[in-house]
Amino acid sequence: MRYITILCLMCSALLTAQNREDYISTRYNGPNAFPVPDMLDGRTDSMLSVELAGDYYRGFAADKTTDIFARLHIPLFTPRVNLSIWMPVCEWYNLTPYRLSECMLPATENIRGYGYGDVYVSTDIQVLVARRWWPDISIRAAVKTASGGQWELARHFDDPGYFFDIAVGKSMYISKDRKVSAKRQAESDWEIRLAATTGFLCWQTTTARQDDAYQYGAQLLVKQQYVSARLTFGGYSGWKHNGDMPMVVRAELRGHILADFASGRRGRVEPFVSYQYGLRDYPFHAVRVGLAYSIDVLKKKVNSQL
Repeated sequence: MRYITILCLMCSALLTAQNREDYISTRYNGPNAFPVPDMLDGRTDSMLSVELAGDYYRGFAADKTTDIFARLHIPLFTPRVNLSIWMPVCEWYNLTPYRLSECMLPATENIRGYGYGDVYVSTDIQVLVARRWWPDISIRAAVKTASGGQWELARHFDDPGYFFDIAVGKSMYISKDRKVSAKRQAESDWEIRLAATTGFLCWQTTTARQDDAYQYGAQLLVKQQYVSARLTFGGYSGWKHNGDMPMVVRAELRGHILADFASGRRGRVEPFVSYQYGLRDYPFHAVRVGLAYSIDVLKKKVNSQL
Protein backbone atom coordinates (compact mmCIF):
# COMPACT_ATOMS: atom_id res chain seq x y z
CA MET A 1 0.00 0.00 0.00
CA ARG A 2 2.84 2.38 0.84
CA TYR A 3 4.48 1.92 -2.59
CA ILE A 4 1.16 2.38 -4.40
CA THR A 5 0.63 5.64 -2.51
CA ILE A 6 4.12 6.89 -3.41
CA LEU A 7 3.55 5.95 -7.06
CA CYS A 8 0.27 7.88 -7.09
CA LEU A 9 2.01 10.89 -5.58
CA MET A 10 4.72 10.76 -8.24
CA CYS A 11 2.16 10.61 -11.03
CA SER A 12 0.20 13.45 -9.46
CA ALA A 13 3.37 15.52 -9.16
CA LEU A 14 4.19 14.99 -12.85
CA LEU A 15 0.69 16.03 -13.90
CA THR A 16 0.86 19.19 -11.79
CA ALA A 17 4.54 19.99 -12.39
CA GLN A 18 3.81 23.45 -13.76
CA ASN A 19 1.85 24.37 -10.63
CA ARG A 20 4.59 22.92 -8.41
CA GLU A 21 6.97 25.46 -9.92
CA ASP A 22 5.22 28.03 -7.73
CA TYR A 23 6.18 25.99 -4.65
CA ILE A 24 9.97 25.80 -5.14
CA SER A 25 10.67 27.63 -1.90
CA THR A 26 11.73 26.86 1.65
CA ARG A 27 8.21 26.96 3.05
CA TYR A 28 6.89 24.19 0.79
CA ASN A 29 9.87 21.83 0.80
CA GLY A 30 11.94 19.87 3.30
CA PRO A 31 14.18 21.52 5.91
CA ASN A 32 17.29 20.72 3.84
CA ALA A 33 15.99 22.14 0.53
CA PHE A 34 17.82 25.51 0.83
CA PRO A 35 18.11 26.44 4.54
CA VAL A 36 19.43 29.80 5.69
CA PRO A 37 23.24 29.41 5.38
CA ASP A 38 25.36 29.38 8.53
CA MET A 39 26.80 32.84 8.99
CA LEU A 40 30.47 33.83 8.90
CA ASP A 41 31.68 36.29 11.55
CA GLY A 42 34.29 38.11 9.48
CA ARG A 43 37.14 35.65 10.16
CA THR A 44 38.64 32.63 8.47
CA ASP A 45 40.67 29.85 10.10
CA SER A 46 44.08 28.16 9.99
CA MET A 47 42.55 24.90 11.23
CA LEU A 48 41.64 21.86 9.14
CA SER A 49 38.26 20.89 10.61
CA VAL A 50 35.95 17.88 10.22
CA GLU A 51 32.46 18.12 11.69
CA LEU A 52 29.85 15.37 12.05
CA ALA A 53 26.40 15.96 13.51
CA GLY A 54 22.89 14.60 13.76
CA ASP A 55 19.86 16.82 13.10
CA TYR A 56 16.27 16.45 14.21
CA TYR A 57 13.57 18.60 12.59
CA ARG A 58 10.05 18.81 13.93
CA GLY A 59 7.75 20.53 11.46
CA PHE A 60 4.88 22.80 12.43
CA ALA A 61 2.63 20.33 10.57
CA ALA A 62 3.89 17.46 12.81
CA ASP A 63 6.19 16.13 10.06
CA LYS A 64 9.60 14.84 11.15
CA THR A 65 13.04 14.70 9.57
CA THR A 66 16.33 13.34 10.91
CA ASP A 67 19.64 13.46 9.08
CA ILE A 68 23.39 12.99 9.28
CA PHE A 69 25.23 16.24 8.59
CA ALA A 70 28.91 16.54 7.61
CA ARG A 71 31.20 19.52 7.05
CA LEU A 72 34.84 19.78 5.93
CA HIS A 73 36.80 23.01 6.38
CA ILE A 74 40.20 23.35 4.65
CA PRO A 75 42.67 26.28 4.83
CA LEU A 76 44.20 26.82 1.38
CA PHE A 77 47.91 27.48 2.12
CA THR A 78 47.02 30.54 4.20
CA PRO A 79 44.60 31.11 7.08
CA ARG A 80 42.99 33.92 5.07
CA VAL A 81 41.58 31.63 2.35
CA ASN A 82 39.39 28.63 3.26
CA LEU A 83 37.51 26.00 1.31
CA SER A 84 34.32 24.66 2.98
CA ILE A 85 32.24 21.67 1.90
CA TRP A 86 29.07 20.57 3.69
CA MET A 87 25.93 18.53 3.13
CA PRO A 88 23.17 16.56 4.84
CA VAL A 89 24.55 13.16 3.86
CA CYS A 90 21.30 11.25 4.30
CA GLU A 91 17.89 12.17 5.69
CA TRP A 92 14.94 10.13 6.92
CA TYR A 93 11.47 11.69 6.87
CA ASN A 94 7.93 11.11 8.04
CA LEU A 95 5.45 13.30 6.17
CA THR A 96 1.93 13.85 7.50
CA PRO A 97 -1.12 14.26 5.21
CA TYR A 98 -1.42 17.87 6.40
CA ARG A 99 2.16 18.66 5.44
CA LEU A 100 1.72 16.96 2.05
CA SER A 101 -1.40 18.98 1.35
CA GLU A 102 0.49 22.18 2.26
CA CYS A 103 3.01 21.26 -0.42
CA MET A 104 0.23 20.57 -2.96
CA LEU A 105 0.73 16.82 -2.64
CA PRO A 106 -2.53 15.45 -1.15
CA ALA A 107 -2.40 12.13 0.69
CA THR A 108 -4.48 10.22 3.20
CA GLU A 109 -1.67 8.63 5.21
CA ASN A 110 1.85 9.33 6.45
CA ILE A 111 4.68 8.84 3.97
CA ARG A 112 8.03 7.59 5.28
CA GLY A 113 11.27 7.32 3.40
CA TYR A 114 14.85 8.49 3.05
CA GLY A 115 16.93 10.48 0.60
CA TYR A 116 20.16 12.37 0.05
CA GLY A 117 20.94 16.05 0.32
CA ASP A 118 22.59 18.78 -1.73
CA VAL A 119 26.33 19.41 -1.60
CA TYR A 120 27.48 22.96 -0.82
CA VAL A 121 30.95 24.26 -1.67
CA SER A 122 32.23 27.71 -0.68
CA THR A 123 35.42 29.75 -0.83
CA ASP A 124 35.86 32.04 2.19
CA ILE A 125 38.35 34.92 1.99
CA GLN A 126 39.34 37.27 4.79
CA VAL A 127 40.00 40.59 3.07
CA LEU A 128 40.72 42.62 6.20
CA VAL A 129 42.14 41.56 9.58
CA ALA A 130 40.96 43.53 12.61
CA ARG A 131 43.08 46.32 13.97
CA ARG A 132 42.41 48.67 16.83
CA TRP A 133 39.61 50.55 15.07
CA TRP A 134 39.01 48.27 12.07
CA PRO A 135 36.82 45.13 12.06
CA ASP A 136 37.46 41.76 10.45
CA ILE A 137 35.88 41.51 6.99
CA SER A 138 35.37 38.32 4.99
CA ILE A 139 33.65 37.48 1.73
CA ARG A 140 32.23 34.14 0.62
CA ALA A 141 31.18 32.62 -2.70
CA ALA A 142 29.20 29.37 -2.54
CA VAL A 143 27.36 27.02 -4.88
CA LYS A 144 24.62 24.47 -4.18
CA THR A 145 24.39 21.35 -6.31
CA ALA A 146 21.19 19.67 -7.45
CA SER A 147 22.17 16.32 -5.92
CA GLY A 148 19.23 16.37 -3.50
CA GLY A 149 16.35 14.41 -4.97
CA GLN A 150 12.70 13.51 -4.35
CA TRP A 151 11.27 16.73 -5.72
CA GLU A 152 8.03 14.80 -6.23
CA LEU A 153 7.72 14.54 -2.42
CA ALA A 154 8.74 18.17 -1.83
CA ARG A 155 12.05 17.25 -0.19
CA HIS A 156 14.50 19.26 -2.33
CA PHE A 157 14.37 21.77 -5.18
CA ASP A 158 16.28 19.47 -7.55
CA ASP A 159 17.81 22.69 -8.95
CA PRO A 160 21.20 24.38 -8.49
CA GLY A 161 21.75 27.59 -6.55
CA TYR A 162 24.46 29.90 -5.29
CA PHE A 163 25.10 32.79 -2.93
CA PHE A 164 27.63 35.54 -2.25
CA ASP A 165 27.92 37.36 1.06
CA ILE A 166 30.14 39.67 3.07
CA ALA A 167 30.54 39.49 6.86
CA VAL A 168 31.91 42.10 9.25
CA GLY A 169 32.86 41.32 12.87
CA LYS A 170 34.57 42.99 15.81
CA SER A 171 35.55 41.55 19.21
CA MET A 172 35.89 43.06 22.63
CA TYR A 173 38.08 41.27 25.19
CA ILE A 174 37.53 41.29 28.93
CA SER A 175 40.21 40.06 31.36
CA LYS A 176 40.55 39.87 35.12
CA ASP A 177 43.99 41.38 34.64
CA ARG A 178 43.24 45.00 33.84
CA LYS A 179 46.86 45.53 32.84
CA VAL A 180 46.67 43.05 29.99
CA SER A 181 48.37 44.45 26.89
CA ALA A 182 46.83 44.68 23.44
CA LYS A 183 49.26 41.96 22.30
CA ARG A 184 47.78 39.53 24.84
CA GLN A 185 44.12 40.39 24.26
CA ALA A 186 43.44 37.16 22.38
CA GLU A 187 44.32 35.23 25.57
CA SER A 188 41.91 37.21 27.77
CA ASP A 189 39.33 35.45 29.88
CA TRP A 190 36.29 36.48 27.82
CA GLU A 191 35.59 37.47 24.23
CA ILE A 192 32.41 39.27 23.19
CA ARG A 193 31.98 39.54 19.43
CA LEU A 194 29.36 41.22 17.27
CA ALA A 195 29.02 40.38 13.58
CA ALA A 196 26.70 41.21 10.69
CA THR A 197 26.31 39.92 7.14
CA THR A 198 24.53 40.74 3.91
CA GLY A 199 24.60 39.18 0.48
CA PHE A 200 22.84 37.83 -2.58
CA LEU A 201 21.32 34.35 -2.93
CA CYS A 202 19.45 32.65 -5.76
CA TRP A 203 18.28 29.29 -7.10
CA GLN A 204 16.80 27.94 -10.30
CA THR A 205 13.03 27.42 -10.34
CA THR A 206 12.40 26.46 -13.99
CA THR A 207 14.49 26.07 -17.10
CA ALA A 208 14.10 29.79 -17.79
CA ARG A 209 13.64 31.53 -14.42
CA GLN A 210 15.38 31.87 -11.09
CA ASP A 211 14.42 33.25 -7.69
CA ASP A 212 16.73 36.01 -6.43
CA ALA A 213 17.00 36.98 -2.78
CA TYR A 214 18.94 39.35 -0.59
CA GLN A 215 20.58 37.77 2.44
CA TYR A 216 21.02 39.24 5.94
CA GLY A 217 22.11 38.25 9.44
CA ALA A 218 23.42 39.37 12.82
CA GLN A 219 25.33 37.42 15.46
CA LEU A 220 26.48 37.66 19.07
CA LEU A 221 29.32 35.45 20.36
CA VAL A 222 30.34 35.12 24.00
CA LYS A 223 33.42 32.95 24.41
CA GLN A 224 35.59 31.76 27.26
CA GLN A 225 38.61 29.46 26.93
CA TYR A 226 36.62 26.25 27.31
CA VAL A 227 33.09 27.14 26.21
CA SER A 228 31.27 29.55 23.90
CA ALA A 229 27.66 30.57 23.23
CA ARG A 230 26.47 31.96 19.91
CA LEU A 231 23.13 33.58 19.04
CA THR A 232 22.34 34.19 15.36
CA PHE A 233 19.44 35.88 13.59
CA GLY A 234 19.29 35.63 9.82
CA GLY A 235 17.43 34.88 6.64
CA TYR A 236 16.91 35.78 3.02
CA SER A 237 14.04 37.31 1.05
CA GLY A 238 13.13 36.27 -2.49
CA TRP A 239 11.18 38.31 -5.00
CA LYS A 240 8.38 35.80 -5.67
CA HIS A 241 6.87 35.96 -2.15
CA ASN A 242 5.74 32.34 -2.46
CA GLY A 243 7.26 31.13 0.80
CA ASP A 244 10.75 32.20 -0.29
CA MET A 245 11.49 34.54 2.65
CA PRO A 246 12.82 32.26 5.43
CA MET A 247 13.84 33.90 8.69
CA VAL A 248 15.35 31.94 11.59
CA VAL A 249 16.99 32.37 14.98
CA ARG A 250 19.70 29.96 16.19
CA ALA A 251 21.35 29.37 19.55
CA GLU A 252 24.50 27.25 19.91
CA LEU A 253 26.55 26.06 22.87
CA ARG A 254 30.02 24.71 22.08
CA GLY A 255 32.85 23.29 24.15
CA HIS A 256 36.55 23.82 23.33
CA ILE A 257 39.03 21.15 24.39
CA LEU A 258 42.67 21.62 23.37
CA ALA A 259 44.37 18.44 22.17
CA ASP A 260 47.82 17.24 21.10
CA PHE A 261 47.73 15.00 18.03
CA ALA A 262 50.21 12.26 17.17
CA SER A 263 51.76 14.46 14.48
CA GLY A 264 52.89 16.90 17.16
CA ARG A 265 50.48 19.58 16.00
CA ARG A 266 47.94 21.23 18.26
CA GLY A 267 44.22 20.99 17.71
CA ARG A 268 40.76 21.10 19.26
CA VAL A 269 37.89 18.77 20.01
CA GLU A 270 34.56 20.61 20.11
CA PRO A 271 31.27 19.01 21.18
CA PHE A 272 28.29 21.24 20.43
CA VAL A 273 24.51 21.45 20.52
CA SER A 274 22.24 23.99 18.81
CA TYR A 275 18.57 24.86 18.44
CA GLN A 276 16.94 26.70 15.54
CA TYR A 277 13.42 28.12 15.25
CA GLY A 278 11.78 29.23 12.02
CA LEU A 279 10.29 32.70 12.43
CA ARG A 280 8.95 32.92 8.85
CA ASP A 281 8.72 30.63 5.81
CA TYR A 282 10.73 27.91 7.54
CA PRO A 283 8.13 25.84 9.43
CA PHE A 284 10.50 23.73 11.50
CA HIS A 285 12.09 23.39 14.91
CA ALA A 286 15.65 22.05 14.55
CA VAL A 287 18.06 20.49 17.05
CA ARG A 288 21.64 19.62 16.11
CA VAL A 289 24.12 17.61 18.22
CA GLY A 290 27.61 17.04 16.93
CA LEU A 291 31.36 16.89 17.33
CA ALA A 292 34.11 18.75 15.48
CA TYR A 293 37.79 17.79 15.26
CA SER A 294 40.28 20.48 14.26
CA ILE A 295 44.03 20.41 13.65
CA ASP A 296 46.28 23.36 12.86
CA VAL A 297 47.90 22.43 9.54
CA LEU A 298 49.53 25.81 8.90
CA LYS A 299 51.33 26.40 12.19
CA LYS A 300 51.93 24.45 15.40
CA LYS A 301 50.49 27.05 17.73
CA VAL A 302 46.71 26.95 18.00
CA ASN A 303 45.04 30.06 16.58
CA SER A 304 43.80 31.62 19.81
CA GLN A 305 41.27 33.84 18.04
CA LEU A 306 38.94 30.91 17.45
